[in-house]
Amino acid sequence: MGKVMVVSGEVSGEIQAARVIREIKKKVADTIFFGMGSRILKKEGVDIIVDPSEYSTIGFTEALKNIKVHLGHLKILKAHIKERKPDVIFLIDYSGFNMLMARLAYKKRIPAVDYFPPSAWVWGKWRAGWMARYNPRIAAVLPMEADIYQKAGARVDFVGHPLLDVINIEKSREEIYQHLELNPGQKIIGILPGSRKSEIENLLPELLKAAERLQKEDRSLQFVLALASSELYSRVIEISREYSLVFKIVKDYTYELMRTADLLIMSSGTATLEATIMGTPMIVIYKTGRSSFLLSKKIMKVDFIAMPNIIAGREIVPEFIQDEANEARIFQEARKLINNPGALNIMKSNLKEIKNRLGNGGAVKRTAELVLKEGGLA
Repeated sequence: MGKVMVVSGEVSGEIQAARVIREIKKKVADTIFFGMGSRILKKEGVDIIVDPSEYSTIGFTEALKNIKVHLGHLKILKAHIKERKPDVIFLIDYSGFNMLMARLAYKKRIPAVDYFPPSAWVWGKWRAGWMARYNPRIAAVLPMEADIYQKAGARVDFVGHPLLDVINIEKSREEIYQHLELNPGQKIIGILPGSRKSEIENLLPELLKAAERLQKEDRSLQFVLALASSELYSRVIEISREYSLVFKIVKDYTYELMRTADLLIMSSGTATLEATIMGTPMIVIYKTGRSSFLLSKKIMKVDFIAMPNIIAGREIVPEFIQDEANEARIFQEARKLINNPGALNIMKSNLKEIKNRLGNGGAVKRTAELVLKEGGLA
């Protein structure tokens, strides 16, 4: 009976981990899972030792405030490694913490697999060097990620991106139009303000102001806001009351919106990669705390924040950061694209090229096989 310690610190990582856990269970049904996570992993039968969800943050200074808590979590996991002796440690995202976990696994002589490893292509190649030193198996999901880790001497498998298998829309466009009560003959603009409360507070007012201006200029435009979670609904409604914008709010229909939208205006994050796979044109915006932004600007090794631009190494979708993520810039860019079908088609073509670089599917299955192999459980 194999034992796998799972270490994940954010909802996005847990979702990815859960898919791999389900695949492992298909192959070795009696595998025992325990570790760090929250309700998503608990639902998959993981024995949760540490729940870090209360301390999930965005930005450097925000994370530093909870450094003592994170070190306490590390100490707890270390004690459980000693007591329960896992066959393999499965690390998912949560880069700063899991870099320390990789070192701990190495010192305890326990094999580790790191899925969505530290973004060395963003924060510096030294991260790849750190991970190579402590020898976890790197399950790379992005092409530039695999390249940097290989050059650092790490053990790397390019598994491809799991979103290629996840994004599968069964409903036809006509069914989506009907469900969302949209007119297929009029342009659809999707608004995706993000999944964190801070993103709603920082980005949504600017998004709504820009959309309001667009709708005043062209009453035929249809706006749909994709809600990341029900918990955000009341705040979204409260903010939206300040504007005369007519729009719909949907939940659990984000992919359908991406498929039918002519243009998305969205926060930076995983959703930009989802939109890339869908081939949907987008404008990307990003804001964080000023101190975090100034610090990240000095440390970050990339020129972009939108995933399609990072992978391409050039701007193929417009992006606005911090002070530039304002009503005026968003309005001007959206207006230009809405009125230029040729520009939208060029963007679609570029997004298709990026999608082709993400692999051929099967990332979850490959990662599950790596975890079992490294733990001697296959």
